[in-house]
Amino acid sequence: MVIPDHEAGPAVAAALRTPAARTVAHPSGRPWLVGHWSDEELTVAAAGTTGLAVLGRCPIGAERLAVEAARLREAARLREAARLREPAGLDRLAAAQPGSFHLAASIDGRTLVQGTASGLRLVFHARVGGLVVACDRADVLAAATGAGLDPRTLAARLLWPVPHPLLHRPLWQGVGAVPPGHRLVVERDGTTARHRRWWTPPEPVRPLAGAADDIRQALDAAVGVRTRGGGTVSLDLSGGLDSTSLCFLAAARQEARVVAATWPGRDPADDDLVWARRAAAHLEGAEHVVWPAEESPLVYEDLLSVDDPLDEPTIGVMDRARVLAHLPRLAARGSRLHLTGIGGDHVAWCSEASYHRLLRTRPLLAIERLRGFRALFHWPYGPMVRALADRRPYRDWLAGCLADLRAPAAPAVTDALGWGAPPRLAPWITPDAARLAAGLIAESLPDAEPLAPDRGRHADLHAIHDSCRIIRQWDHMSARAGLPLSHPFLDDRVIEVCLSVRPEDRVTPWRYKPLLTTAMRGVVPQECLRRTSKAEASLDAADGLRRHAADLRELWSDSRLAALGLVDPALLKDLCAHPDAPELRGAVLYSTIGCEVWLRTLESPGRPVPLEPPRETEDG
Repeated sequence: MVIPDHEAGPAVAAALRTPAARTVAHPSGRPWLVGHWSDEELTVAAAGTTGLAVLGRCPIGAERLAVEAARLREAARLREAARLREPAGLDRLAAAQPGSFHLAASIDGRTLVQGTASGLRLVFHARVGGLVVACDRADVLAAATGAGLDPRTLAARLLWPVPHPLLHRPLWQGVGAVPPGHRLVVERDGTTARHRRWWTPPEPVRPLAGAADDIRQALDAAVGVRTRGGGTVSLDLSGGLDSTSLCFLAAARQEARVVAATWPGRDPADDDLVWARRAAAHLEGAEHVVWPAEESPLVYEDLLSVDDPLDEPTIGVMDRARVLAHLPRLAARGSRLHLTGIGGDHVAWCSEASYHRLLRTRPLLAIERLRGFRALFHWPYGPMVRALADRRPYRDWLAGCLADLRAPAAPAVTDALGWGAPPRLAPWITPDAARLAAGLIAESLPDAEPLAPDRGRHADLHAIHDSCRIIRQWDHMSARAGLPLSHPFLDDRVIEVCLSVRPEDRVTPWRYKPLLTTAMRGVVPQECLRRTSKAEASLDAADGLRRHAADLRELWSDSRLAALGLVDPALLKDLCAHPDAPELRGAVLYSTIGCEVWLRTLESPGRPVPLEPPRETEDG
């Protein structure tokens, strides 16, 4: 938690502090940071009345941070004399550091705090004891203020998918969220606060050939942030391009002992193990461990026993058992940190929607590539032409989705070439829930600006934000299980350099992940870069649905969502009694299960949450 430099701060900190909490003071001596962190996660420095704190994984040391604090103090003095409000230098500092971290500043009584542009590290805020207090967890602020759930936002989380900007709306009444790429600025009075943008996605204008070295260096620096502490680090080695690249970068640095771990899928057609062994044969000095495929947990496993204190619903609970299962074994081998290749699909590839703009700026290239995509993905011609002809701005597109939230899923090509998949509600979502969700979408329309001017870049950023919402919950789960996860591909510096590459160089029907295969030449053996297949866990998901159908039926027998009037439990029980039903193919159940499991975790000891049916208000 980040507390303003105000005379009421000590009382607020005393009310928030737990016996095990640590505290860092503002330069004034008043409490500034209160919470739980390890020594290696926090770096603090001060210069006069200016303080800087970096929390997370960042290579900056206290001495360098003190120099930056002095520069920031001088810049703030000059800007104050010129009657300019914004602090100079903080944007530059944030943009210069590799890693993944929160950055907080205390400047002459003003308090600033920001997370990451990726959305992996978030900032929330609420009024506590009259002051605006920031925190990296929404549920902590909800507990501090006694806030209850917001039924409208909960209903919106039943949408599949959740559209921008509803994804960033907290589930708690009275708790606000800072959008990724923005910072919270709290003025000296401790009560006036605003959001200020500090990060803007780069223009995608660089040819891949000119950016390849920078991509490799950014990834290498991201891996180095994790290995620089020595000891033992473990990494996924699925055999895919993403995890394989990270393993070779980590092994080449020779800063930490490397354990590469492979957990093959159960599908006989899954060729991950073949490619993982091929890569491991070239990984000098690394230990390669292969877990038995039959011991891999299935999707939907242990849903009834999830008790992690999460601050929002997440579809990540479906794979919780799979994500956590190998962590104790890796910790037993000495691992202090586990690196994943998650995020590679989002930054080393990009949405085909970029060709919607390219069709207008480079028509010959776009037509040729679109023909290739149509053949590759079996896109029907009519919906493809309609998607390319659709020029509605994002706000109009989102307003159009309100016409029928229960419409059948759109063709895949419509999702691929549009602003994204239109949000839909499943048949078991009640009319009350549908009304609440639709009302919240309608209310958000005035602020529904896209994340980038064109639909391709918007889709890329939304995919990054969406995945980070899942991953940050996995991070909480893994830390609680004893071995933290870390994701180099989702560092801001890596995202920036990848997004700066021209979309026609990032996604093409003729090559698989050309960005990564080009950048990793000379680091990853050429035979490992030739892989064009990608394993997918649909068989494991189908088997999990059949094996754990009884658990799913039990979820709906005493459903918290049903108690709130948001789902029809009879429909859900009937559906889950037939796990081979065509309606269950795909992820149609995920958002509902995520919300149901999350509501149950709120009932854990020490986390009482008022659950009340949604009520009509005067404004509907």
